[in-house]
Amino acid sequence: MLGLVEFNIAFFMQIANTLILFIALKHLLFKPVTEFMDKRTQGIESAIEEAELKNKESDRLKAEYEEKMKEIKKERNQIVAEATRNAELRSEEILTAADQEAKKILEKARVEIDREKQKMMNELKGEISTLALLAAGKVIEKDLNPQTHQQMIQQFIDKAGEQKWQN
Repeated sequence: MLGLVEFNIAFFMQIANTLILFIALKHLLFKPVTEFMDKRTQGIESAIEEAELKNKESDRLKAEYEEKMKEIKKERNQIVAEATRNAELRSEEILTAADQEAKKILEKARVEIDREKQKMMNELKGEISTLALLAAGKVIEKDLNPQTHQQMIQQFIDKAGEQKWQN
């Protein structure tokens, strides 16, 4: 015995069995596992690349969306501003029309008041002239002919017209 290991046929058989087992495992187990691991690695790498592409695409779509949202907000603000402007213009038109209508009504009322005032003045002058003639007729106690009667009425109306009538 030389030591712990003896170099005999059993030793060489164990080495040969180990080499055969190693070669068999390499062909039957290591090679398929290595190929499976390589395929799995490639699959993961392609999935990562695809995810990165999708992230880039989603970033691009997000930027487009944000840009569209800015445009929509801008358009909305323009629409609101235009509607506000239109409402203000319409309000001014309505106020102007109402003001003009009020002025027309006031003018019509003034004309009506003046006409009624003139009518009342004429009626009053007629009544006063009739009363004055009756009073004058009683004072004078004589019959007036139509020409004298007409002349007296005209004189009275002229004098009454010159004076200012108070309400």
